[in-house]
Amino acid sequence: MSKGITKKSEDYNKWYTDVITKAGLADYGPVKGSMVIRPYGFAIWELVKDEFDLQFKKTGHSNAYFPLFIPKSFLAKEADHVEGFAKECAIVTHSRLMSDEKDGTIKVDPSSKLEEEVIVRPTSETVIWHMYKKWINSYRDLPILINQWANVVRWEMRTRLFLRTSEFLWQEGHTAHASEKEARDETLKILDIYKNVSKRHLAIPVITGRKSESEKFAGAVDTYCIEAMMGDKRALQAGTSHYLGQNFAKAFDVKFQTEDNTEEYVYASSWGVSTRLIGAIIMAHGDDNGLRLPPSIAPVQVVIVPFFKNQNELDVINKFIDNNLDELVQSSLRYHIDDREKVSPGFKFNEWELKGVPIRLEIGSKEIDNNQVTIFRRDINSKETIDINNIYNFIIDTLSEIQNNMYNHANQFLNDNTFNSNDYDDFKNKINNGGFVRCGWDGTLETEQKIKEDTKATIRCIPFDESVEGKLCILTGSPARHEVIFAKSY
Repeated sequence: MSKGITKKSEDYNKWYTDVITKAGLADYGPVKGSMVIRPYGFAIWELVKDEFDLQFKKTGHSNAYFPLFIPKSFLAKEADHVEGFAKECAIVTHSRLMSDEKDGTIKVDPSSKLEEEVIVRPTSETVIWHMYKKWINSYRDLPILINQWANVVRWEMRTRLFLRTSEFLWQEGHTAHASEKEARDETLKILDIYKNVSKRHLAIPVITGRKSESEKFAGAVDTYCIEAMMGDKRALQAGTSHYLGQNFAKAFDVKFQTEDNTEEYVYASSWGVSTRLIGAIIMAHGDDNGLRLPPSIAPVQVVIVPFFKNQNELDVINKFIDNNLDELVQSSLRYHIDDREKVSPGFKFNEWELKGVPIRLEIGSKEIDNNQVTIFRRDINSKETIDINNIYNFIIDTLSEIQNNMYNHANQFLNDNTFNSNDYDDFKNKINNGGFVRCGWDGTLETEQKIKEDTKATIRCIPFDESVEGKLCILTGSPARHEVIFAKSY
Protein backbone atom coordinates (compact mmCIF):
# COMPACT_ATOMS: atom_id res chain seq x y z
CA MET A 1 0.00 0.00 0.00
CA SER A 2 1.29 3.47 -0.89
CA LYS A 3 2.36 5.54 2.07
CA GLY A 4 -0.45 7.70 3.40
CA ILE A 5 -3.28 5.99 1.50
CA THR A 6 -6.13 4.72 3.64
CA LYS A 7 -7.22 1.18 2.76
CA LYS A 8 -10.47 0.94 0.82
CA SER A 9 -11.77 -1.64 3.28
CA GLU A 10 -11.13 0.66 6.26
CA ASP A 11 -12.71 3.88 5.00
CA TYR A 12 -13.75 4.07 1.36
CA ASN A 13 -14.50 7.80 1.42
CA LYS A 14 -11.15 8.62 3.03
CA TRP A 15 -9.38 6.32 0.54
CA TYR A 16 -11.02 8.22 -2.32
CA THR A 17 -9.91 11.62 -1.02
CA ASP A 18 -6.41 10.34 -0.23
CA VAL A 19 -5.95 9.09 -3.79
CA ILE A 20 -7.03 12.40 -5.28
CA THR A 21 -4.86 14.60 -3.10
CA LYS A 22 -1.77 12.38 -2.86
CA ALA A 23 -1.73 11.46 -6.54
CA GLY A 24 -1.82 15.16 -7.39
CA LEU A 25 -5.19 15.14 -9.17
CA ALA A 26 -6.91 17.97 -7.32
CA ASP A 27 -7.04 19.98 -4.12
CA TYR A 28 -9.57 22.00 -2.20
CA GLY A 29 -10.11 25.61 -3.31
CA PRO A 30 -10.38 28.60 -0.95
CA VAL A 31 -14.17 28.83 -1.30
CA LYS A 32 -16.09 26.00 0.35
CA GLY A 33 -17.08 23.43 -2.25
CA SER A 34 -14.62 24.64 -4.87
CA MET A 35 -11.86 22.53 -6.40
CA VAL A 36 -8.45 23.16 -7.94
CA ILE A 37 -7.70 20.61 -10.66
CA ARG A 38 -3.95 20.07 -10.65
CA PRO A 39 -1.94 19.41 -13.85
CA TYR A 40 -2.03 15.61 -13.60
CA GLY A 41 -5.78 15.58 -13.01
CA PHE A 42 -6.33 18.09 -15.79
CA ALA A 43 -4.23 15.98 -18.16
CA ILE A 44 -6.63 13.06 -17.56
CA TRP A 45 -9.59 15.36 -18.19
CA GLU A 46 -8.02 16.61 -21.45
CA LEU A 47 -7.64 13.05 -22.73
CA VAL A 48 -11.25 12.22 -21.80
CA LYS A 49 -12.41 15.52 -23.30
CA ASP A 50 -10.48 14.98 -26.54
CA GLU A 51 -12.11 11.61 -27.18
CA PHE A 52 -15.62 12.96 -26.61
CA ASP A 53 -14.85 16.00 -28.74
CA LEU A 54 -13.66 13.75 -31.56
CA GLN A 55 -16.85 11.70 -31.45
CA PHE A 56 -19.08 14.80 -31.37
CA LYS A 57 -17.36 16.29 -34.40
CA LYS A 58 -17.57 12.96 -36.26
CA THR A 59 -21.35 13.16 -35.85
CA GLY A 60 -21.62 16.69 -37.19
CA HIS A 61 -21.52 18.79 -34.01
CA SER A 62 -19.64 22.07 -33.72
CA ASN A 63 -18.24 23.76 -30.63
CA ALA A 64 -19.38 27.21 -29.54
CA TYR A 65 -19.36 29.28 -26.38
CA PHE A 66 -22.20 31.05 -24.58
CA PRO A 67 -22.14 33.56 -21.70
CA LEU A 68 -21.43 32.59 -18.10
CA PHE A 69 -24.04 35.09 -16.90
CA ILE A 70 -27.76 34.59 -17.46
CA PRO A 71 -30.53 37.13 -16.72
CA LYS A 72 -32.70 35.87 -13.88
CA SER A 73 -35.82 36.38 -15.99
CA PHE A 74 -34.61 33.73 -18.46
CA LEU A 75 -34.87 30.96 -15.88
CA ALA A 76 -38.42 31.98 -15.03
CA LYS A 77 -39.56 31.28 -18.58
CA GLU A 78 -39.46 27.49 -18.13
CA ALA A 79 -41.21 26.65 -14.85
CA ASP A 80 -39.91 23.09 -14.34
CA HIS A 81 -36.39 24.19 -15.23
CA VAL A 82 -36.23 27.04 -12.72
CA GLU A 83 -37.76 24.88 -10.00
CA GLY A 84 -35.12 22.22 -10.59
CA PHE A 85 -32.18 24.60 -10.25
CA ALA A 86 -33.52 27.31 -7.93
CA LYS A 87 -31.81 25.97 -4.80
CA GLU A 88 -28.41 25.67 -6.51
CA CYS A 89 -28.12 29.04 -8.23
CA ALA A 90 -25.38 31.54 -7.47
CA ILE A 91 -26.68 35.07 -8.01
CA VAL A 92 -24.85 38.30 -8.87
CA THR A 93 -26.61 41.30 -7.32
CA HIS A 94 -23.98 44.09 -7.49
CA SER A 95 -21.27 45.12 -9.92
CA ARG A 96 -18.69 46.95 -7.79
CA LEU A 97 -16.67 46.89 -4.59
CA MET A 98 -15.58 49.90 -2.60
CA SER A 99 -13.24 50.70 0.26
CA ASP A 100 -14.81 51.51 3.61
CA GLU A 101 -13.42 54.91 4.65
CA LYS A 102 -13.77 54.10 8.34
CA ASP A 103 -11.75 50.88 8.59
CA GLY A 104 -10.26 50.43 5.11
CA THR A 105 -12.07 47.12 4.48
CA ILE A 106 -13.58 46.16 1.15
CA LYS A 107 -17.37 46.03 0.88
CA VAL A 108 -20.05 45.89 -1.77
CA ASP A 109 -20.90 49.30 -3.21
CA PRO A 110 -24.64 49.64 -2.46
CA SER A 111 -25.07 52.04 -5.38
CA SER A 112 -23.99 49.32 -7.84
CA LYS A 113 -27.05 47.12 -7.37
CA LEU A 114 -28.06 45.58 -10.69
CA GLU A 115 -31.47 46.38 -12.17
CA GLU A 116 -31.88 42.63 -12.77
CA GLU A 117 -29.95 40.01 -10.86
CA VAL A 118 -27.72 37.74 -12.93
CA ILE A 119 -27.49 33.96 -12.50
CA VAL A 120 -24.07 32.33 -12.78
CA ARG A 121 -24.57 29.51 -15.31
CA PRO A 122 -25.90 26.28 -13.71
CA THR A 123 -26.65 24.98 -17.24
CA SER A 124 -27.13 26.85 -20.50
CA GLU A 125 -30.52 25.88 -21.96
CA THR A 126 -32.11 29.26 -21.31
CA VAL A 127 -29.40 31.50 -22.75
CA ILE A 128 -28.90 29.19 -25.72
CA TRP A 129 -32.59 29.15 -26.58
CA HIS A 130 -32.63 32.93 -26.33
CA MET A 131 -30.02 32.91 -29.09
CA TYR A 132 -31.73 30.18 -31.09
CA LYS A 133 -34.78 32.46 -31.39
CA LYS A 134 -32.52 34.86 -33.28
CA TRP A 135 -31.00 32.21 -35.49
CA ILE A 136 -33.96 29.98 -36.42
CA ASN A 137 -36.63 31.09 -38.85
CA SER A 138 -37.00 28.32 -41.41
CA TYR A 139 -36.57 24.55 -41.73
CA ARG A 140 -33.48 25.47 -43.75
CA ASP A 141 -31.87 26.70 -40.50
CA LEU A 142 -32.23 23.26 -38.94
CA PRO A 143 -30.77 21.18 -37.49
CA ILE A 144 -28.45 23.14 -35.20
CA LEU A 145 -25.91 20.83 -33.57
CA ILE A 146 -23.88 22.74 -31.01
CA ASN A 147 -21.67 21.60 -28.14
CA GLN A 148 -20.06 23.75 -25.49
CA TRP A 149 -17.06 23.02 -23.23
CA ALA A 150 -17.47 25.21 -20.18
CA ASN A 151 -17.67 25.55 -16.43
CA VAL A 152 -20.93 25.67 -14.49
CA VAL A 153 -21.80 26.66 -10.95
CA ARG A 154 -24.27 24.75 -8.76
CA TRP A 155 -24.06 25.80 -5.13
CA GLU A 156 -23.95 22.36 -3.56
CA MET A 157 -24.44 21.94 0.18
CA ARG A 158 -22.53 18.66 0.39
CA THR A 159 -19.46 18.48 -1.80
CA ARG A 160 -16.86 15.87 -2.73
CA LEU A 161 -13.89 16.34 -5.06
CA PHE A 162 -14.83 15.63 -8.69
CA LEU A 163 -18.16 14.04 -7.77
CA ARG A 164 -20.03 17.07 -6.49
CA THR A 165 -18.44 20.52 -6.36
CA SER A 166 -19.86 24.04 -6.49
CA GLU A 167 -18.06 24.63 -9.78
CA PHE A 168 -17.13 21.94 -12.29
CA LEU A 169 -16.10 21.49 -15.92
CA TRP A 170 -18.29 19.77 -18.45
CA GLN A 171 -19.59 19.63 -21.97
CA GLU A 172 -23.19 20.43 -22.77
CA GLY A 173 -24.71 19.78 -26.14
CA HIS A 174 -27.77 21.68 -27.32
CA THR A 175 -29.47 20.73 -30.57
CA ALA A 176 -32.51 22.03 -32.44
CA HIS A 177 -34.53 19.93 -34.92
CA ALA A 178 -37.49 20.10 -37.24
CA SER A 179 -39.17 16.92 -35.96
CA GLU A 180 -39.66 14.86 -32.84
CA LYS A 181 -38.02 11.85 -34.50
CA GLU A 182 -34.86 13.80 -35.32
CA ALA A 183 -34.57 15.12 -31.76
CA ARG A 184 -35.21 11.72 -30.19
CA ASP A 185 -32.72 10.06 -32.53
CA GLU A 186 -30.16 12.68 -31.57
CA THR A 187 -30.77 12.06 -27.86
CA LEU A 188 -30.11 8.34 -28.21
CA LYS A 189 -27.19 8.82 -30.61
CA ILE A 190 -25.37 10.86 -27.96
CA LEU A 191 -26.22 8.33 -25.26
CA ASP A 192 -24.58 5.71 -27.45
CA ILE A 193 -21.45 7.87 -27.74
CA TYR A 194 -21.35 8.19 -23.95
CA LYS A 195 -21.69 4.43 -23.54
CA ASN A 196 -19.01 3.61 -26.11
CA VAL A 197 -16.43 6.11 -24.83
CA SER A 198 -17.01 4.91 -21.29
CA LYS A 199 -16.46 1.30 -22.35
CA ARG A 200 -13.62 1.69 -24.85
CA HIS A 201 -11.60 4.48 -23.26
CA LEU A 202 -12.51 4.68 -19.58
CA ALA A 203 -12.83 0.88 -19.30
CA ILE A 204 -16.04 1.38 -17.34
CA PRO A 205 -19.12 -0.71 -18.21
CA VAL A 206 -22.41 1.14 -17.93
CA ILE A 207 -26.10 0.36 -17.92
CA THR A 208 -28.23 2.51 -20.19
CA GLY A 209 -31.85 3.40 -19.74
CA ARG A 210 -34.44 6.07 -19.05
CA LYS A 211 -34.88 8.01 -15.81
CA SER A 212 -38.13 7.94 -13.89
CA GLU A 213 -40.27 11.07 -13.89
CA SER A 214 -38.95 12.16 -10.49
CA GLU A 215 -35.31 11.67 -11.51
CA LYS A 216 -35.37 13.26 -14.97
CA PHE A 217 -33.76 16.59 -15.89
CA ALA A 218 -35.79 19.66 -14.99
CA GLY A 219 -37.55 20.74 -18.19
CA ALA A 220 -37.06 17.49 -20.12
CA VAL A 221 -39.70 15.21 -21.59
CA ASP A 222 -37.41 12.20 -21.18
CA THR A 223 -33.95 11.80 -19.65
CA TYR A 224 -31.67 8.92 -20.61
CA CYS A 225 -28.54 8.00 -18.69
CA ILE A 226 -25.48 5.84 -18.34
CA GLU A 227 -25.13 4.37 -14.86
CA ALA A 228 -21.84 2.94 -13.60
CA MET A 229 -21.03 0.83 -10.54
CA MET A 230 -18.26 2.10 -8.31
CA GLY A 231 -15.88 0.01 -6.24
CA ASP A 232 -18.09 0.28 -3.14
CA LYS A 233 -21.05 -1.03 -5.18
CA ARG A 234 -22.77 2.36 -5.29
CA ALA A 235 -24.11 3.80 -8.52
CA LEU A 236 -22.78 6.87 -10.26
CA GLN A 237 -24.73 8.71 -12.93
CA ALA A 238 -21.91 9.14 -15.44
CA GLY A 239 -23.76 10.99 -18.20
CA THR A 240 -27.24 12.09 -19.29
CA SER A 241 -28.97 12.85 -22.56
CA HIS A 242 -32.33 14.64 -22.58
CA TYR A 243 -35.15 14.80 -25.07
CA LEU A 244 -36.59 18.25 -24.41
CA GLY A 245 -39.51 18.07 -26.82
CA GLN A 246 -40.77 21.58 -27.57
CA ASN A 247 -40.62 22.78 -23.95
CA PHE A 248 -37.82 25.30 -24.34
CA ALA A 249 -38.93 26.31 -27.82
CA LYS A 250 -42.35 27.21 -26.42
CA ALA A 251 -40.83 28.99 -23.43
CA PHE A 252 -38.68 31.16 -25.71
CA ASP A 253 -41.12 31.25 -28.64
CA VAL A 254 -38.74 29.57 -31.09
CA LYS A 255 -40.74 28.64 -34.20
CA PHE A 256 -39.73 27.74 -37.73
CA GLN A 257 -41.47 27.81 -41.09
CA THR A 258 -41.95 24.25 -42.36
CA GLU A 259 -41.65 23.11 -45.97
CA ASP A 260 -45.47 23.30 -46.07
CA ASN A 261 -45.33 27.01 -45.10
CA THR A 262 -46.78 26.42 -41.66
CA GLU A 263 -45.26 27.42 -38.34
CA GLU A 264 -44.14 24.89 -35.74
CA TYR A 265 -42.15 24.96 -32.54
CA VAL A 266 -38.64 23.54 -32.71
CA TYR A 267 -37.80 20.17 -31.14
CA ALA A 268 -34.69 19.86 -28.98
CA SER A 269 -32.16 17.78 -27.09
CA SER A 270 -29.48 18.55 -24.52
CA TRP A 271 -26.79 16.30 -23.05
CA GLY A 272 -23.69 16.38 -20.89
CA VAL A 273 -20.82 14.68 -19.11
CA SER A 274 -18.50 16.32 -16.63
CA THR A 275 -15.33 16.06 -14.58
CA ARG A 276 -17.21 13.64 -12.31
CA LEU A 277 -15.97 11.05 -14.81
CA ILE A 278 -12.55 11.38 -13.19
CA GLY A 279 -14.18 10.38 -9.92
CA ALA A 280 -15.72 7.42 -11.74
CA ILE A 281 -12.30 6.33 -13.06
CA ILE A 282 -10.82 6.50 -9.57
CA MET A 283 -13.59 4.52 -7.89
CA ALA A 284 -14.12 1.97 -10.66
CA HIS A 285 -10.44 1.01 -10.98
CA GLY A 286 -8.43 2.21 -7.96
CA ASP A 287 -6.90 -0.06 -5.33
CA ASP A 288 -5.06 0.31 -2.02
CA ASN A 289 -1.97 1.53 -3.88
CA GLY A 290 -3.85 4.39 -5.56
CA LEU A 291 -4.97 4.95 -9.13
CA ARG A 292 -5.10 2.37 -11.87
CA LEU A 293 -5.53 4.20 -15.16
CA PRO A 294 -6.70 2.67 -18.42
CA PRO A 295 -3.93 3.29 -20.99
CA SER A 296 -6.31 5.19 -23.28
CA ILE A 297 -6.65 8.07 -20.82
CA ALA A 298 -3.38 7.78 -18.86
CA PRO A 299 -1.25 10.98 -19.14
CA VAL A 300 1.82 8.73 -18.82
CA GLN A 301 1.36 5.30 -20.37
CA VAL A 302 4.92 4.08 -19.81
CA VAL A 303 7.34 5.32 -17.17
CA ILE A 304 11.00 4.32 -17.39
CA VAL A 305 12.85 4.14 -14.06
CA PRO A 306 16.63 3.83 -14.43
CA PHE A 307 18.75 2.44 -11.55
CA PHE A 308 21.91 4.52 -11.22
CA LYS A 309 24.34 5.79 -8.58
CA ASN A 310 26.11 8.46 -10.58
CA GLN A 311 26.01 10.34 -13.87
CA ASN A 312 28.24 7.81 -15.63
CA GLU A 313 25.80 4.98 -14.87
CA LEU A 314 22.89 7.15 -16.02
CA ASP A 315 24.74 7.93 -19.27
CA VAL A 316 25.13 4.20 -19.91
CA ILE A 317 21.40 3.62 -19.30
CA ASN A 318 20.41 6.52 -21.54
CA LYS A 319 22.58 5.09 -24.31
CA PHE A 320 20.89 1.71 -23.79
CA ILE A 321 17.48 3.41 -24.06
CA ASP A 322 18.51 5.29 -27.20
CA ASN A 323 19.78 2.11 -28.84
CA ASN A 324 16.92 -0.17 -27.88
CA LEU A 325 13.84 1.94 -27.23
CA ASP A 326 14.00 4.24 -30.23
CA GLU A 327 10.56 3.15 -31.48
CA LEU A 328 9.09 4.03 -28.10
CA VAL A 329 10.77 7.44 -28.04
CA GLN A 330 9.74 8.23 -31.61
CA SER A 331 6.16 6.97 -31.24
CA SER A 332 3.03 8.75 -30.07
CA LEU A 333 3.06 6.77 -26.83
CA ARG A 334 3.01 8.99 -23.75
CA TYR A 335 6.19 8.05 -21.86
CA HIS A 336 8.36 9.58 -19.16
CA ILE A 337 11.92 8.87 -18.01
CA ASP A 338 12.18 9.39 -14.25
CA ASP A 339 15.88 10.15 -13.85
CA ARG A 340 15.55 12.26 -10.71
CA GLU A 341 18.65 12.20 -8.54
CA LYS A 342 18.62 11.61 -4.78
CA VAL A 343 15.27 9.85 -5.05
CA SER A 344 15.29 6.10 -4.43
CA PRO A 345 13.84 3.64 -6.95
CA GLY A 346 11.43 2.43 -4.26
CA PHE A 347 10.06 5.94 -3.78
CA LYS A 348 9.63 6.31 -7.53
CA PHE A 349 7.86 2.94 -7.76
CA ASN A 350 5.34 3.95 -5.08
CA GLU A 351 4.76 7.35 -6.67
CA TRP A 352 4.09 6.01 -10.15
CA GLU A 353 1.90 3.23 -8.80
CA LEU A 354 -0.06 5.86 -6.88
CA LYS A 355 -0.48 7.82 -10.13
CA GLY A 356 -1.74 4.70 -11.87
CA VAL A 357 0.75 4.54 -14.76
CA PRO A 358 -0.11 1.34 -16.70
CA ILE A 359 3.47 0.16 -17.43
CA ARG A 360 6.76 0.72 -15.62
CA LEU A 361 10.08 -0.25 -17.20
CA GLU A 362 12.99 -0.79 -14.83
CA ILE A 363 16.50 -0.59 -16.28
CA GLY A 364 19.75 -1.06 -14.38
CA SER A 365 23.13 -2.69 -14.89
CA LYS A 366 21.63 -6.19 -14.57
CA GLU A 367 19.10 -5.48 -17.32
CA ILE A 368 21.78 -4.00 -19.58
CA ASP A 369 24.15 -6.93 -19.05
CA ASN A 370 21.39 -9.38 -19.98
CA ASN A 371 19.91 -7.23 -22.76
CA GLN A 372 16.58 -7.15 -20.92
CA VAL A 373 14.12 -4.84 -19.20
CA THR A 374 11.95 -5.50 -16.18
CA ILE A 375 8.33 -4.61 -16.83
CA PHE A 376 5.70 -3.89 -14.16
CA ARG A 377 1.98 -3.97 -14.98
CA ARG A 378 -0.14 -1.73 -12.78
CA ASP A 379 -3.44 -3.45 -13.59
CA ILE A 380 -2.36 -6.74 -11.99
CA ASN A 381 0.62 -5.46 -9.96
CA SER A 382 3.03 -8.00 -11.43
CA LYS A 383 6.60 -7.97 -12.74
CA GLU A 384 8.37 -9.95 -15.42
CA THR A 385 11.66 -9.73 -17.27
CA ILE A 386 11.48 -9.29 -21.05
CA ASP A 387 14.14 -9.58 -23.73
CA ILE A 388 14.86 -6.16 -25.22
CA ASN A 389 14.32 -7.38 -28.77
CA ASN A 390 10.90 -6.37 -30.08
CA ILE A 391 10.15 -4.56 -26.81
CA TYR A 392 8.12 -1.86 -28.56
CA ASN A 393 5.60 -4.34 -29.98
CA PHE A 394 5.46 -6.04 -26.61
CA ILE A 395 4.57 -2.72 -24.94
CA ILE A 396 1.89 -1.97 -27.54
CA ASP A 397 0.33 -5.40 -27.07
CA THR A 398 0.53 -5.15 -23.29
CA LEU A 399 -1.15 -1.74 -23.21
CA SER A 400 -4.01 -3.15 -25.27
CA GLU A 401 -4.20 -6.16 -22.95
CA ILE A 402 -4.28 -3.87 -19.89
CA GLN A 403 -7.09 -1.78 -21.39
CA ASN A 404 -9.18 -4.89 -22.08
CA ASN A 405 -8.34 -6.50 -18.76
CA MET A 406 -9.42 -3.43 -16.80
CA TYR A 407 -12.75 -3.32 -18.62
CA ASN A 408 -13.33 -7.05 -18.16
CA HIS A 409 -12.52 -6.80 -14.45
CA ALA A 410 -14.95 -3.90 -13.98
CA ASN A 411 -17.61 -5.66 -16.03
CA GLN A 412 -17.27 -8.82 -13.96
CA PHE A 413 -17.62 -6.73 -10.80
CA LEU A 414 -20.80 -5.18 -12.20
CA ASN A 415 -22.26 -8.57 -13.15
CA ASP A 416 -21.33 -10.14 -9.80
CA ASN A 417 -23.07 -7.36 -7.91
CA THR A 418 -26.24 -6.99 -9.97
CA PHE A 419 -29.14 -8.96 -8.53
CA ASN A 420 -32.77 -9.76 -9.21
CA SER A 421 -35.37 -9.65 -6.47
CA ASN A 422 -39.12 -10.25 -6.15
CA ASP A 423 -39.45 -10.07 -2.36
CA TYR A 424 -39.26 -6.79 -0.45
CA ASP A 425 -37.31 -8.13 2.54
CA ASP A 426 -34.83 -9.76 0.18
CA PHE A 427 -34.69 -6.51 -1.80
CA LYS A 428 -33.85 -4.46 1.30
CA ASN A 429 -31.12 -6.92 2.33
CA LYS A 430 -29.52 -6.79 -1.10
CA ILE A 431 -29.65 -2.97 -1.17
CA ASN A 432 -28.05 -2.77 2.27
CA ASN A 433 -25.26 -5.11 1.15
CA GLY A 434 -24.60 -2.95 -1.90
CA GLY A 435 -25.02 -3.38 -5.62
CA PHE A 436 -27.71 -2.97 -8.28
CA VAL A 437 -31.09 -4.65 -7.75
CA ARG A 438 -33.45 -5.26 -10.66
CA CYS A 439 -37.09 -5.58 -9.73
CA GLY A 440 -40.64 -4.74 -10.71
CA TRP A 441 -42.14 -1.31 -10.06
CA ASP A 442 -45.74 -0.23 -10.34
CA GLY A 443 -44.74 3.11 -11.87
CA THR A 444 -46.11 5.31 -9.09
CA LEU A 445 -44.28 8.14 -7.39
CA GLU A 446 -45.64 6.99 -4.03
CA THR A 447 -43.95 3.59 -4.33
CA GLU A 448 -40.71 5.13 -5.55
CA GLN A 449 -40.59 7.54 -2.60
CA LYS A 450 -41.51 4.87 -0.04
CA ILE A 451 -38.66 2.63 -1.20
CA LYS A 452 -36.29 5.59 -1.05
CA GLU A 453 -37.41 6.37 2.51
CA ASP A 454 -36.97 2.74 3.57
CA THR A 455 -33.61 2.05 1.91
CA LYS A 456 -32.05 5.36 0.72
CA ALA A 457 -31.92 3.72 -2.72
CA THR A 458 -33.23 5.42 -5.86
CA ILE A 459 -34.31 4.24 -9.28
CA ARG A 460 -31.14 4.58 -11.31
CA CYS A 461 -32.91 3.87 -14.57
CA ILE A 462 -35.54 1.93 -16.43
CA PRO A 463 -33.12 -0.21 -18.46
CA PHE A 464 -33.59 -0.58 -22.19
CA ASP A 465 -33.60 -4.35 -21.78
CA GLU A 466 -36.38 -4.32 -19.17
CA SER A 467 -38.71 -7.29 -19.04
CA VAL A 468 -42.00 -6.81 -17.16
CA GLU A 469 -43.76 -9.98 -18.21
CA GLY A 470 -44.98 -11.76 -15.10
CA LYS A 471 -43.32 -9.28 -12.73
CA LEU A 472 -44.97 -7.73 -9.71
CA CYS A 473 -44.07 -4.50 -7.96
CA ILE A 474 -41.41 -5.18 -5.32
CA LEU A 475 -43.31 -3.11 -2.72
CA THR A 476 -47.03 -3.26 -3.50
CA GLY A 477 -47.31 -6.62 -5.23
CA SER A 478 -49.43 -5.11 -8.01
CA PRO A 479 -48.55 -5.80 -11.66
CA ALA A 480 -45.28 -4.14 -12.59
CA ARG A 481 -45.41 -1.33 -15.09
CA HIS A 482 -41.62 -1.34 -15.43
CA GLU A 483 -38.57 -3.34 -14.49
CA VAL A 484 -36.16 -0.90 -12.85
CA ILE A 485 -32.72 -0.83 -11.27
CA PHE A 486 -32.47 0.44 -7.70
CA ALA A 487 -29.19 1.31 -5.97
CA LYS A 488 -27.67 3.65 -3.46
CA SER A 489 -25.78 6.33 -5.34
CA TYR A 490 -23.40 9.26 -5.29
